[in-house]
Amino acid sequence: MSYAKTICIGLVGLAGHVVEVEADLANGLPTLALHEARDRVRAAITNSGEAWPARRITINLLPATLPKHGSSFDVAIAAAVLASAGELPLAGLTGVVLIGELGLDGSVRPVRGVLPMLHAATRAGLSRVVVPQGNMHEASLVPGMSVRAADTLRRLIDFLRGAGPLLPAEAPPPVEEVTGADLADVVGQALGRRALELAAAGGHHLALIGPPGAGKTMLAQRLPSILPPLDDDEAMQVTALHSIAGVLRPDAGLIRRPPFQAPHHSSTMPALVGGGSGLARPGALSLAHHGVLFLDEVPEFGPRVLESLRQPLEDGYVRLARTQAHTEYPARVQLVLAANPCPCAKPGGDQLCECTPLVRRRYLGRLSGPLLDRIDLHVRLHPVNATDLMRGRDGHPPEPSALVAERVAKARALAAARWAGEAWRTNAVVPGPFLLERFRLPRSVVAPLRRPLESGVLSARGYIRVLRLAWTIADLDGRERPDSADVCEALGLRSGVPA
Repeated sequence: MSYAKTICIGLVGLAGHVVEVEADLANGLPTLALHEARDRVRAAITNSGEAWPARRITINLLPATLPKHGSSFDVAIAAAVLASAGELPLAGLTGVVLIGELGLDGSVRPVRGVLPMLHAATRAGLSRVVVPQGNMHEASLVPGMSVRAADTLRRLIDFLRGAGPLLPAEAPPPVEEVTGADLADVVGQALGRRALELAAAGGHHLALIGPPGAGKTMLAQRLPSILPPLDDDEAMQVTALHSIAGVLRPDAGLIRRPPFQAPHHSSTMPALVGGGSGLARPGALSLAHHGVLFLDEVPEFGPRVLESLRQPLEDGYVRLARTQAHTEYPARVQLVLAANPCPCAKPGGDQLCECTPLVRRRYLGRLSGPLLDRIDLHVRLHPVNATDLMRGRDGHPPEPSALVAERVAKARALAAARWAGEAWRTNAVVPGPFLLERFRLPRSVVAPLRRPLESGVLSARGYIRVLRLAWTIADLDGRERPDSADVCEALGLRSGVPA
């Protein structure tokens, strides 16, 4: 036998594609026409005690038009080479997906993206897979897949020859209850807590402006604690993105809590939105999919980095163009911005600020109008007063996250019932035409918005976002439709001047 074929999976973004690995041996000088993996595969085979075929070897990865990057094809290539040389029985490779990177000593090492790879294999009707031992937990999360693992190429060879077993799959790890930061830790800041609850109930973006120590970071870090847990589809997507990025723990189960990403203000554009050499990888924006992206000290971020967020915030996707391929990653996030009101950032706020009005305007002017126009809630926080701070939790203890999360869940259930049958479930993403036609509010209810619209203070996009926020206020307060008071509160929170 001089020809053999094995199966692997290639990834382009979050989409997996079945790749057929063909190996053909022909007379000629010993060589392997696949430069990227040649030396690695050859060393692994010889160090596993097998002879390297002394013939011309041609490897073909089908489909040829599919971009292929990384070392996850190594095990499939090695098995195809040995099978084409007659050293492995082909029957044992039929319909089996082989995934793994080979070390020079013949060890099989874990790779990124096993979860989306196996989802693609399932869709293609494949149900058996051999993965590296380090990816066993992750592979076991995919239902309907028969998973076996190999720690060395030698173990795989012995198994195919009937001389030894593979490692059996372990049961998926139990879902861990993550106890993170709690809203009970936040003293005072009633307006900030109200805005955070509205943001969670409707999926709205939030901007927090205030002096150091006012609680901006504390509030942002506690937003995931009041968001509903991820459902099965959302958990699979989020876990797959973390797998591709290589930040998923080997023993981790499905990610059930909304993720929280807080990149530093020195982060580059590829770190934030995705990119890198070769196949573009997800950035913090995609790793926060179905969760929270928190940008602290946001005026310190580069202007180009911030402007790159505008389109993903509208579309819910990051599209990365490369010469070899176009990669798309989901990025449906809740954006939370935090900023000091001025460069001096005195803890006392306006009373101790030494900056001129021009300096203050220039500092916050680093945030472009189009980006701020996509933020639904603009909240000005003031320093916590001495009474609240010294009293702490005595007297009137702050509400814990669990209690707030119950109200958020009820509000989201009302919204989901209203939008049943549509492609969205939260108020923040309802299309404007749908609101204006199917759920148009009476003229008397939206009357407070006329003057801001006519004066240009409120844009057309801002008008729609105020309406979305008004629906969330009504849901959170248990009303079927917003009234004029809800619209006024939404307008005040949108403009940063609460009603």
